[in-house]
Amino acid sequence: MEENSLDMKQKLLDKIASKEIVVGVVGMGYVGLPLAVEKAKAGFKTIGFDVQTEKVRFVNEGHNYIGDVVDQDLKQLVEAGTLSATADFSFIKEVDFVAICVPTPLDQHQQPDISYVRDSSREIAKYLKKESMVVLESTTYPGTTEELVKTILEEGSGLICGRDFYLGFSPERVDPGNLIYKTKNTPKVVGAIGAEATEVIAAMYRAVLDGDVYEVSSPAVAEMEKILENTYRNINIGLVNELSMLCNRMGISVWEVIDAAKTKPYGFQAFYPGPGLGGHCIPLDPYYLSWKAREYGFHTSMIESSMMINDKMPEYCVERAGRLLNHQEKPLKNSKILVLGVAYKQDIDDYRESPALRVIEELEKEEAKVDYYDPFVVQYKAKGRIVKGLLELSPDIVREYDLVIITTAHTNVDYEMVQANAKAIFDTKNVMKKIEMRENIEVL
Repeated sequence: MEENSLDMKQKLLDKIASKEIVVGVVGMGYVGLPLAVEKAKAGFKTIGFDVQTEKVRFVNEGHNYIGDVVDQDLKQLVEAGTLSATADFSFIKEVDFVAICVPTPLDQHQQPDISYVRDSSREIAKYLKKESMVVLESTTYPGTTEELVKTILEEGSGLICGRDFYLGFSPERVDPGNLIYKTKNTPKVVGAIGAEATEVIAAMYRAVLDGDVYEVSSPAVAEMEKILENTYRNINIGLVNELSMLCNRMGISVWEVIDAAKTKPYGFQAFYPGPGLGGHCIPLDPYYLSWKAREYGFHTSMIESSMMINDKMPEYCVERAGRLLNHQEKPLKNSKILVLGVAYKQDIDDYRESPALRVIEELEKEEAKVDYYDPFVVQYKAKGRIVKGLLELSPDIVREYDLVIITTAHTNVDYEMVQANAKAIFDTKNVMKKIEMRENIEVL
């Protein structure tokens, strides 16, 4: 261990202990804003960076736009001068700790789009100073931190990783709408380049979070760990989705099967079927892994099979909806269909990768006339157009439609009223389980 590296380690540990670290968070979205708020609440001056000037303005005005952030916390931190935001990356030169929390979507070919990580790293490199820490939190394929980010930072700054700055990966664990686990109390995994970097970066998170901080040997381990978390869920959801299709053919309720299976106190964890997968992680992460695996001549057959099953669920739901309409002697074409819920999970306003949008798209391909109602999402943007939802739900409104499809199980929707007035219902979330079933009601 070089002497200057030891000096840097101790200086940073001392600054963490005395709350002298200035924090920068790049990306003020679902991951970045809650993280920035927690850093500021812990007593660290925090600067948020985002290329979207509207988000910068919202933060500086103390206006919250993320459900998991407490409005009053944000307002007080901004008023106290502890938290601010900017689109000017030159302020990175004032920062000691940088967390990169930018999107990592898939491109049109279902391959990783790491342009946001690359562009952010280039901007950081221009102003990166000695004795600072950089941590990538964006979910990505194993190797991104060491193969991409490290190279960009070193070439762009002229500094050497491990000698002049520390670099690591700590995967975000954000579950929008979770009432128990938030950024503050969710355990954190940290893997960095070198033991000193791991120790210091972990110390920084421990100074902020209540959850345990688990250290691993490298960024690649931490990157793979995150992929495992979500691929595990993708595969198990794919299993129950396939089982739901089989159970439907056999005249068996898959929901009753799952309820029975979960009475076993060991060896089984309940997963549930649905119209597909949504959110920024579970539908995307397996693609990152399968793409990287091909570099090593490895075919992730089980993972890819689950992806195929989950990807086809919106089309399967439309097929089931079509059969239900056929029972009423109505075709999908020109039928009026009401979709209940476009958020990807209950009681949140996040519709990223929501399967409900795919269901709507497939219905429109069949020339159905589709409207939607979602109390959390009054409008959404898809393929360059703004789609506005119904502003209310009433018996008269429900009776106007030939079919209601429930795609999100929001708890503030009156499903009893819907059941009493709908001509037909296709329930993909099993919200009708406590309501008397009729012939014109089907459950996925």
